[in-house]
Amino acid sequence: MTATEVTEHDRAGRSAVAAAEPQPAPGATPPRTPPLIAKAAAELIGAAALVAVVVGSGIQATALTEDVGLQLLANSTATVFGLGVLILLLGPVSGAHFNPAVTLAEWWTARRGGAGVSLREAAAYVPAQIVGAIAGAILADAMFGEPLVEWSTHDRPAGHLLLGEVVATAGLILLIFGLARTDRLRFAPVAVASYIGAAYWFTSSTSFANPAVTIGRAFTDTFAGIAPGSVAGFIGMQLVGAVVGLALVALIFMPGRKAAE
Repeated sequence: MTATEVTEHDRAGRSAVAAAEPQPAPGATPPRTPPLIAKAAAELIGAAALVAVVVGSGIQATALTEDVGLQLLANSTATVFGLGVLILLLGPVSGAHFNPAVTLAEWWTARRGGAGVSLREAAAYVPAQIVGAIAGAILADAMFGEPLVEWSTHDRPAGHLLLGEVVATAGLILLIFGLARTDRLRFAPVAVASYIGAAYWFTSSTSFANPAVTIGRAFTDTFAGIAPGSVAGFIGMQLVGAVVGLALVALIFMPGRKAAE
């Protein structure tokens, strides 16, 4: 083979590899990784919007009916739709965690060789989520003419409520990381929102399942609030739930053996 033939052969090989790789549509902007500030902003805004939906719909529900069942139905329905939209919109930027438990679980899997956020990203995400959640509660109170900051008086210290938080958070982690393990994260907007909507009803705690949201909801003395004295217990059980969820993911989605050729 001559030198010219070798060169042509290499060019043909490179062309074949390039053709096999996914190519952007004509005129489309090549995909890029968003900068960290954009990711943190997405987490802050997403958490703020989520808490505004939860708190605002709770205030609206209590103003429209005295039936607690209808109040919870209105609150959960608004949360399902709001969360689904937020995941769909902001997922491509930050992953749409809006939840320190999810962020820490993803960081843990990443440090053990899996895909996920880095320590630097986690350190930016978690404060953004907490600040966003507090801002969302204040925004909801402002929209409905409530005091901007009024500590909740809704005590939730009972053991069965704490168990509900373990179950709710473990199920959420199992769902998210199970979708990731089976390459079905494209269904996350519907699946995660549906799970949270169901968990409103099947868990005793109405499924907070989110440390940032728990902190934010302490700032409003309305339907969705939680007394500051109950916050630490809820967050502790949410973190326990996250560990249980990761253990379930490792057990259920254990890599199988390769079939013999």
